[in-house]
Amino acid sequence: MSAQGGSILLRKDRGPVRVLKLNRPEVRNALNDELRAAVAAEVRKADADPAVRAIVLTGEGPRAFSAGADINALLTRTPHSMMKMFDDDRVDFVIERCGKPVVAAINGYALGGGCEVALSCAVRIASENASIGLPEVSLGIFPSLGGTQRLPRLVGVGRALEMILSARILSAKEALEFGIVSKVVPQERLLDEAVALAETIASKGPVAVRLAKDAILTGFGMTLEEGLRYENRLAAVAMGTKDKKEGLSAFLEKRKPVFTGE
Repeated sequence: MSAQGGSILLRKDRGPVRVLKLNRPEVRNALNDELRAAVAAEVRKADADPAVRAIVLTGEGPRAFSAGADINALLTRTPHSMMKMFDDDRVDFVIERCGKPVVAAINGYALGGGCEVALSCAVRIASENASIGLPEVSLGIFPSLGGTQRLPRLVGVGRALEMILSARILSAKEALEFGIVSKVVPQERLLDEAVALAETIASKGPVAVRLAKDAILTGFGMTLEEGLRYENRLAAVAMGTKDKKEGLSAFLEKRKPVFTGE
């Protein structure tokens, strides 16, 4: 496994799945500017690589996916520097907008910014020892890497208000009950389970996967009629692809499809 971004991020390919590991285990993979930038850069590289069809994002070591923002960095953040962070290079935007679905494998703590990075992923699974939450109000700040917007869309406004305003930390079981994660597995099986899920996604039509993800995420913020119209436009795009012809032909011929992403 090779180190990328000055040993900030670890990268390894498993067939069509790229595994990225946050690599600051000595500080529970706390997010600083360098790590956020490294994640964004590596996700963009994977998105541009035709050999990659899905991504797994996890943390190095058994203790944490990411325990949140680097506190020392927060101490020096000003209102002006905070405003400058809102741009298209923000890590949560890059992950969410990636055409290749990102699966978060949550090993241990996913708190604050770490939880928000996980929320920006398409799918989340957790190990049995995971702890997930947004405790920022305990520090006199509040979640600002998408937590106040993505969490209520995922769990509902009531539960999001309870979690954020009380700084409640959920166990893996509770996160499953809330719908934040779709699966909980033993720690030793987490990465293999996440890669297996990513491999399943990678085996499907890549254009269809990208368009379906776009339809869900973009349509969610629209009225039902607007969302249905948007879905229809993307479906029209899918109908003109080589992958559509291959997928349907393979079904009729009772063989495994060979998708090219065209």
